[in-house]
Amino acid sequence: MRPSLSKPTAPLLFVALVLVLAPLSFAASPTNEQRPNIIVIMVDDMGFSDIGPYGSEIPTPHLDALAAGGVRFSQFYNTGRCCPTRASLLTGLYSHETGIGWMTADQGTPGYRGRLNDQCVTIAQVLRGAGYFTAMTGKWHVGFNQGVTPWERGFDRSLNLPAGGLHYSNQTGPKGGTQMFLNGKEVDRDDPQFNPPWYGTDLWTEQGIHFIDEAIEQQKPFFWYTAHVAPHFPCMAPESTIAKYRGKYLQGWDKLREQRYARQIESGLIDKEWKLESRPDEIPEWDSLSDEQKKRYDDMMAIYAAMIEEVDKNIGKLVDALRERSQLENTLILFLSDNGGNAEAGVPGKYKGDHPGDPHSDVFIGRCWAHLNNTPFRKYKHYNHEGGTASPLIAHWPAMIKPATGPEGWIKTPTHLIDIMATCVDLGQATYPKEFGGNAIKPMRGQSLKPLLVGAGTFADRPLYWEHEGNAAIRVGDRKLVRQGIRGDWELFDMQADRTEQNNLAERNPGEVQTMLQQWRRWSKEVGAMPKPPAKTKGQNKKNE
Repeated sequence: MRPSLSKPTAPLLFVALVLVLAPLSFAASPTNEQRPNIIVIMVDDMGFSDIGPYGSEIPTPHLDALAAGGVRFSQFYNTGRCCPTRASLLTGLYSHETGIGWMTADQGTPGYRGRLNDQCVTIAQVLRGAGYFTAMTGKWHVGFNQGVTPWERGFDRSLNLPAGGLHYSNQTGPKGGTQMFLNGKEVDRDDPQFNPPWYGTDLWTEQGIHFIDEAIEQQKPFFWYTAHVAPHFPCMAPESTIAKYRGKYLQGWDKLREQRYARQIESGLIDKEWKLESRPDEIPEWDSLSDEQKKRYDDMMAIYAAMIEEVDKNIGKLVDALRERSQLENTLILFLSDNGGNAEAGVPGKYKGDHPGDPHSDVFIGRCWAHLNNTPFRKYKHYNHEGGTASPLIAHWPAMIKPATGPEGWIKTPTHLIDIMATCVDLGQATYPKEFGGNAIKPMRGQSLKPLLVGAGTFADRPLYWEHEGNAAIRVGDRKLVRQGIRGDWELFDMQADRTEQNNLAERNPGEVQTMLQQWRRWSKEVGAMPKPPAKTKGQNKKNE
C-alpha cells in the first residue's frame, strides 16, 4: 500500500527515495549543466544537395533521421577547399590566420605557410584541457608533411591519413602509397587489428567507436572528429553498393537537377523565387550525348552515389553504437561537408581502370555531375560563389535540441566553420586560451551555435569573409560581394531575394560595392590573406591536393 502523507514516516520515506533515485534520474536525463559528448563528422567534396534532407535522390535514411530528430541549417558556410576548411573548423579562426590560406605547401608568407601555426589551438587542445577524451579518425591534411600531427595537436587517440585519397586497404594507383598512423605510429594498412581488407568509410567509424569505449572506460566526456575521405576522388565503393545505382543516372543531369530543385523548394530549404542556375555552356545537354557516353557518365555517378550511401550506413552504425552505450541522449552530432561538389577533371571527368570504382581504378565525376551536386547554386569547389562554400549542416542532440521539421524548421541564420570551436568551448565549459605553450593565441572568430541549437539566447549578426586562390567574398547581412579570380569583377547579390546569384546588383550600387570592398580589404590584410604569394603551378596544385 502507498504510504499516506499524513503518517509521520512519509517525509522520511520521500527523502530516502529522492536520495536513491536522484543519481539514476541524472544519468537517464542529462541536465543543462551536464557537458555533452561532441562528434563532428565531415565528408570530403560532397555537394550541397547530395543528401536526402537537402534534395538528393540518393537514399540517406540515417542522415534523414538525424535531421528529423534535430535541426538543419540552410545557410552554413565552409571555405571552398579542403585544407583551409579543416584549419578553420579545428581552430575557430579564418584559415589564413592559422597559416593555411591555400594547401600544405609553404609559400613563404604567414598566411600561406601550409601548416597550423603556433598562434592557434585546436578544439582538441582546448577540450582536453577541460577534461575531455579527444579522438580523430580519417583525413588530417593541415600540415602533416611539415610535422603538424593529430597527437601533437591535442588528440589523445587518432587513426589518420596524412592527407586523403585512400579508400581501401589494398588500393593501388595514384594514392596507393598513402601511409596510415595509429596514435602517432605508422601502421600497415593490412594490420590484422583492422580486419582487412577494409573500406575506409567503415574503418574510420569502427575505430572511432573503439576510442569512444576508451572514453567511457575513463569516465570522460569525449570529442571525436571524424573526417571521411569519401566521396573525394578517386571515387571507389563496394561493387554491391555501386550496382544499386547503375542505370538510375541515365535520366541525366538536366532532369535530375530540376528534380532536386523541386524537392528543395518543397522542403523549404530554398525560396521558390530563387532561380535555378541554367546549365553552363560548357556542359553538354544530356540528350545530345551518345548512348555510350550516357552509360559512362551513369556509371561514374553510380560510384559517387554508392560512396554517399556508405557514409550514411556508417552514420547509422555510429548512432547505434551510441545508443547501445547509453551515450546518444547527451551527444551532439554535427554533420557537414568541407566544400562544394568538385568539378576537377572538367567536363569528361575521369573513368579509368578495368573495373571503375574498385580499389585499382581512377574515377573523377567531373564538372557535369558537380553541377548536379551543387543544385541550385553557381560554381564548385575552389570558388567563393555559393556552389563552392555552401554546406549542409545537421545537428542532433536529443537532450537539448527540440526537433525542428517541415518548411519552417530550417535555421536560416548565416553561420560558418569558425563557429564550431566557439560552440565546443561553450558546451564543453572550456576556457579558450590567450596563451598556449608559451605562444600568444589569436582570439576566436566565431560565435557559439548554442542559441540556434536550443532556441534560447541571441546570435549576433556579423560579417563573414572568404578568400581562396584569388576568389573572394564578403557577406554583410543579406548582401554578398563576390569575385571569381584575383582579376575578376566584383559581383553584388541580395541573398534574401537571389541566393542563387543570378542578378548582379553591382552596377546599380557602386557605393555599396566600394564600402564592402574596403571592408573585405581590411579583413584580408588583418588575417594575412593579402599580400598573396604567387600562384602555384599545376603540378604543385596536384601534389598538394
